[in-house]
Amino acid sequence: MMRFVLSTLLAFCLAVPALAAVDIKEVKTPSGLTAWLVEDHSIPFMALEIRFRGGASLDAPGKRGAINLMTGLLEEGAGDLDARAFAREAESLATSFGFDLSDDSLSISAQFLTENREASLALLKLALQQPRFDPEAIERVRGQVLVGIASDAKDPNSIAGRTFDQIAFGDHPYATSMDGTAESVAALTRDDLIAAHKGVLVRDRVYIGAVGDITPEELSALLDDLLGDLPQSGAPMPPPAKLSIPGGLTVVPFETPQSVALFGQPGITLEDPDYFVAAVLNQVLGGGSFESRLMQEVREKRGLTYGVYSYLAPKDLAAVYLGSVSSANDRIAEAIEVIRAECARAATEGVTQAELDDAKTYMTGEYPLRFDGNAPIAKIMVGMQMMGLPIDYIESRNERVEAVTLEDVKRVAGDLLDPDGLHFVVVGQPVGLETTPGN
Repeated sequence: MMRFVLSTLLAFCLAVPALAAVDIKEVKTPSGLTAWLVEDHSIPFMALEIRFRGGASLDAPGKRGAINLMTGLLEEGAGDLDARAFAREAESLATSFGFDLSDDSLSISAQFLTENREASLALLKLALQQPRFDPEAIERVRGQVLVGIASDAKDPNSIAGRTFDQIAFGDHPYATSMDGTAESVAALTRDDLIAAHKGVLVRDRVYIGAVGDITPEELSALLDDLLGDLPQSGAPMPPPAKLSIPGGLTVVPFETPQSVALFGQPGITLEDPDYFVAAVLNQVLGGGSFESRLMQEVREKRGLTYGVYSYLAPKDLAAVYLGSVSSANDRIAEAIEVIRAECARAATEGVTQAELDDAKTYMTGEYPLRFDGNAPIAKIMVGMQMMGLPIDYIESRNERVEAVTLEDVKRVAGDLLDPDGLHFVVVGQPVGLETTPGN
C-alpha cells in the first residue's frame, strides 16, 4: 500500500507543469553545513540530493575501482541490517535511495513521504555512516562490476571512450575507467573499501539540495543528524589534468560492419565568461537537434549516419569538447571529412542570424522543462552549488542565453574551434583510414 502511495505521489510530482519561478532558500546548520531548499507543502513528500565532490578521481594509487565498488555497496547492508533486511526496510517505508558515481562526484538521492521522514533518514544515516561491507555482499557486487568491465571490453563505444581518455588525460585519474580493471577490482579488499568510504564521504566537500514538505529549521536539524558525524576532510583532490590532445587519428581495429568515432579537442570551462556563447555555438554546430549543422550535413544531405552530435564536457579538473558519430566502415572516412569541414566553416564564418535565433529559442524553451518534479529540482540546485553559480541563477539563466550576439559567437568560434586539432578515435574496420604517426 505504501509503495502505491509513493508511486502516486511521484507521478504527480513528475506531471506538474514547469515552474515559473523556483524560490530557493539558503539553510545553514549549527554544525556548519549549507543547503539550498525549495519549500513546498502542497504534498507530503520530499526529495533530498547530497553530493560529495571528488568522486572516482579520489581512488588511491593502485586501487582503481575502489570507490565505484564501495558506492555499489552502500545499500547492501548497514548497521544491524544485512542487505536483504536493508532492502525490506526501505520498501516498507516506501523510501527510494539512489547512489551514483562519476569522475567528479558521489551522489546520494533520497525520496520519501513526510510521515516516514524520520525512519527514512535513520536508514539513510546507517548507509552513509555504518555500511557493513559484508563479505558476501562484496563478492556479489564485485562480480557485477567484473561483468560490466568484460562487457565494456567488447563495446565499440566504450573502447573509443577509453582510448580517447588515455590520449587526452595522460596519467590523470580521468585517463582510466572509474570501474577499474579486472585485475584492480579483483585485488580490492574490505580494508580498501573502508578507506575509500572515509576518503570520499566528508563534510568539507558536500553539497545539498532539498525540495518538498519541510521547513528550514527542520532541514537544518535533519542534516546535522544525518551528516554531522562524517569526517571533516578526506582524500586529497588530484591536480588539474594536463590535456594532451594532438590533432590526428587513432584507429582501433575491431570486427564490426560499422565504425564508431569519438572526436574531441580542448574545451571551455564553466567559469569562462564565454561559456554561454560556446553553448549556443555548440547548439548550432552539433547539439542534440536535427537542425544542427552536423546532422544536416552528415545525415540529411549525405546519409552517412543515423546520428552525429557534439557537446561541451567541462569536468572539474579539465574541459574538453567532444563529439561522436558512427557510420559504415566504407563511409566513416567521408563522415570525418565532413565534420572537420563543418568545424572549419564555423571557426571562420561563425553562424547565421537565423541559426542563432533558433538556438536561443530552443535553449530558452527547453530550460523550464527540466524543473519537472522535486527530485530534478534538487539535483539542479546541487549542480548549481558545485559550479559556483549564484542562488538566483535560475531566474537569470535565459537572460544570459538571450544576451549572446552574432559577434560573440563568431569570436568564440574562432578561438575555441580547432579543426586541425581535432583528434578522432575510430573503432572498427574503417576503409581508407590509418592511425596518424605518433598517436
